[in-house]
Amino acid sequence: MFGRKKKIQTAEEQAAKKAVENFESGLISVRDLIAPAAMEIKNDRLLLNGKFVRSFFVLTYPQYIETNWLAPLINYDVNIDISMHIYPVDNANIMRVLRRKVSEMESSLRINEEKGAIRDPELEIAYNDAEELRDRLQRGIEKFFHYALYFTIYASTEEELDSVTSHIETTLGGQLVYTKQALLQMEQGFNSSLPLGLDELDVVRNMTTSSVGTTFPFTSVDLTTGKGVLYGINRHNNSLILFDRFELENANMVVFAKSGGGKSYAIKLEVLRSMMFDTDVIVIDPENEYKALADAVGGSYISVSLNSEKRINPFDLPNLGTNADGEKVLRASVITLMGLMNLMLGKLTPEEEALMEKALMETYALKDITGDIKTHQNPAPTMEDLYNVLGNMTGAESLALRLTKYTTGTFAGVFNQPTNFELDRGLMVFSIRDLEDTLRPIAMYVVLNYIWNKIRFDMKKRMLVIDEAWILMQYEDSAKFLYSIAKRARKYYLGLTTITQDIEDFLGSKYGKAVVANSSLQLLLRQSPASIDIVAETFNLTQGEKFLLLESNVGEGLFFAGTNHAAIKVVASYIEDRIVTSDPSQLAELRNLTGG
Repeated sequence: MFGRKKKIQTAEEQAAKKAVENFESGLISVRDLIAPAAMEIKNDRLLLNGKFVRSFFVLTYPQYIETNWLAPLINYDVNIDISMHIYPVDNANIMRVLRRKVSEMESSLRINEEKGAIRDPELEIAYNDAEELRDRLQRGIEKFFHYALYFTIYASTEEELDSVTSHIETTLGGQLVYTKQALLQMEQGFNSSLPLGLDELDVVRNMTTSSVGTTFPFTSVDLTTGKGVLYGINRHNNSLILFDRFELENANMVVFAKSGGGKSYAIKLEVLRSMMFDTDVIVIDPENEYKALADAVGGSYISVSLNSEKRINPFDLPNLGTNADGEKVLRASVITLMGLMNLMLGKLTPEEEALMEKALMETYALKDITGDIKTHQNPAPTMEDLYNVLGNMTGAESLALRLTKYTTGTFAGVFNQPTNFELDRGLMVFSIRDLEDTLRPIAMYVVLNYIWNKIRFDMKKRMLVIDEAWILMQYEDSAKFLYSIAKRARKYYLGLTTITQDIEDFLGSKYGKAVVANSSLQLLLRQSPASIDIVAETFNLTQGEKFLLLESNVGEGLFFAGTNHAAIKVVASYIEDRIVTSDPSQLAELRNLTGG
């Protein structure tokens, strides 16, 4: 009776289970969504949803290999699956095998010695290695494993598949790591690379703990020289990113970020910390962002505007000493002024350029300034003098008329008076916020020329920060001038820092790309989707690094030092944060607290 009830109950359970299976077979599962529509299996590849797929296994490893040897493969910008299978092996069994092997090798060495045979270095090395391994296993320093490593690559065409195959085999072969394609076992190789925990190839090699450790693909290195300025925290391992930019091949730096990405914040921190190392800093500030910093450290803050009392004369000559070549100095100043005229008057025609060059030389001659370096101590001419010379030249009427607005017109006085201040020590900020947009590139050009003339005569460790440098990249002459400074800055103990949020304008210029190429340090903070592609192309970023820049928080990004780079987070102390912040809400709070 009991047996019949049990059979009836079992039959009912089976019927219910079958009903559930029938019901679930009509539902869509995750497997249905991720499973390929079709798969064609060939001897040396798979065809999976229109993609060509090929699997490999690692056959042999060298006796010695560096940690992170998989990095070239991990960073290779292709679709690739890497699967590692690690099987622990009982140490007692391995110890018995090693004991037998050591006895055999020791016997062979004694026989060779008794016969007087030539020593066998290969046998001696194997014997020593086995003895060392026995000691480490016995002490528990090492454990023993069977290790399998498989790769599966994906490509859109057969040619791409063969190209990637060749690259992988060459890259690993250069490290004496030899791979083989899973010929006639492509399906098993593909399955072994999937995150299913299956090892259908079962091609394993003996490994110890330290050997397996070298295969770990996510190692990170410290990006630091151990001294200098703290730029931030390495997000890979929480180590400090410390650099003295003046000990690199050049001291230049570029900073790219979208608006609000934290670029000015990061550079103001660097400026504040660099001043602790007796570094003078000069800043061209288009948005009045550095005034609080200048006030905090007792620096100079000069407003370049129509109503300012401070004036810079573009005609000033650099004081390079009595041994300088006066003719060369004068010619270089004329060339710089020609670039300024192209900004002020619009692009000059070849005829106008010839007239302007002649007029500039005559303007200097009016002040008895010639190729003799001693005459360069005479008072420099002004824009008014150039206007008078042009007014007396045949064919230069248009040039004189266009120059009028800078001598007697709307913009009179800004660039038409002698220079009435000197370059100070410490922090010196030139603000151009109160200038009209049309005057900003001209003012930046004039200020840069003034700074460049001063620092060449008095060499000292200095930083020159140009915020919103894309303004200069809009015009060929100013872009060329900025590039010349970047190229020559190292000779004069100068570190140039260019900051921009308009990345397309900056990198769209050949001079912008050259400035990047002449900068040992690069800081990329949060980027916009519109500019990420040109940034990725310029800095050869991987897909992962592109996503990191798109998803970074304020003050986070990538820091490049030469060919090495790491993810960075810019951090500040409480006091530093209050000094360098650009957050409008924090600035408003500070003004309320100080009554300013």
